[in-house]
Amino acid sequence: MTRFLRTTFIGFLMGLTCVFQAQAQVPQPPEIAARAYLLVDLTAQQTLAELDADKPIEQASLTKLMTAYIVFDALKAKKISLQQTFGVSERAWKMPGSRMFIDPKMKVPVEDLIKGMIVQSGNDATMALAEGVGGTVEHFVQMMNAQAKVLGMKSTGYKNPEGLTEPGHTTTARDLSILAGRLMQDFPDYVGYYAIKKYRYPGTPAANESNRNLLLFRDPSVDGLKTGHTDAAGFCLIATAKRDAPGVGQRRLLSIVLGASSENARATESQKLLNWGYTAFDAIKLFDANQAVVTPNVWKGRGNQVKLGRFAPIVVAVPAGAAGRIQTQVARPEPLVAPLSRGQAVGALKVTLDQKPLVDVPLLVLETVEQAGFVGRAWDAVRLWVK
Repeated sequence: MTRFLRTTFIGFLMGLTCVFQAQAQVPQPPEIAARAYLLVDLTAQQTLAELDADKPIEQASLTKLMTAYIVFDALKAKKISLQQTFGVSERAWKMPGSRMFIDPKMKVPVEDLIKGMIVQSGNDATMALAEGVGGTVEHFVQMMNAQAKVLGMKSTGYKNPEGLTEPGHTTTARDLSILAGRLMQDFPDYVGYYAIKKYRYPGTPAANESNRNLLLFRDPSVDGLKTGHTDAAGFCLIATAKRDAPGVGQRRLLSIVLGASSENARATESQKLLNWGYTAFDAIKLFDANQAVVTPNVWKGRGNQVKLGRFAPIVVAVPAGAAGRIQTQVARPEPLVAPLSRGQAVGALKVTLDQKPLVDVPLLVLETVEQAGFVGRAWDAVRLWVK
């Protein structure tokens, strides 16, 4: 073999080795027996694994997450209260499927209806809440679809508040991750209902009193969220867990498993996905909450500089053991001209791993920089022109 061919061959082998190493750095998810799935690190705001996450699917009782969002929003705005009672209409009483077992003779507190909807997945409780908050079920469904647009759920359509099969009542795993993430973020005072293991309204039969999220009974780190099942949708589970992470505090993952074969299978596959996410990836905190990532100069402002960062810690998820290979770079517009308002997005922190893009984190103005007076603006205008 000539020196040229030998050198070329060795170079080829080295390049091939680098390719294999690069591929090995990306953790491969386990086999998940489901039609679609998605695993999101909510602390890092990164997707760790997915399969057919944008494929339309029937929602089944996962629909009730949006119903809960609307109800929680009404509670937060003090339009209703937990102690307030709602009547039970004939329509709610006659709802098929999962039930809380309430009837038209009852006046049920909102809090109990919420527990009946979440823990027992009661279609009757869900309908009573929809009528109580929306006035009519039809108006409540309009509210659901409007809220979906606000949240950016581009592939979701609601036809009812409970999730029974109906043409056009579909969503995707990705849209469900948006909804579940925002539900926990926007209503921390109410998401604790999803961790309740057993509930039954006084005076009603004991049937269906156990939460169907089996992971609540198997894994102490799991504290939600919702199950769903119809013949068309299969067995579905959105599960979330919170576990300790060195240097970060508590790290929350969200798994979405759609179309599993049984109640036990959806729990087993969700557990498999969550465990893999926690072991295959490390959470690395790059900056603390309200810490300036960069402090660039500002023109035409009462202050000469602005602090850019995040109001929450900046955390990234990387393959286990890869923290030392992270690099960061700030990309931002230049020049920065006042006024700049607190919370305004200005540029991004670009995070790479092994010189490959990992995630872009939008940077926000941490402290408002007001516009300078006429003289200050005029002087900086001259300086900018010269520059």
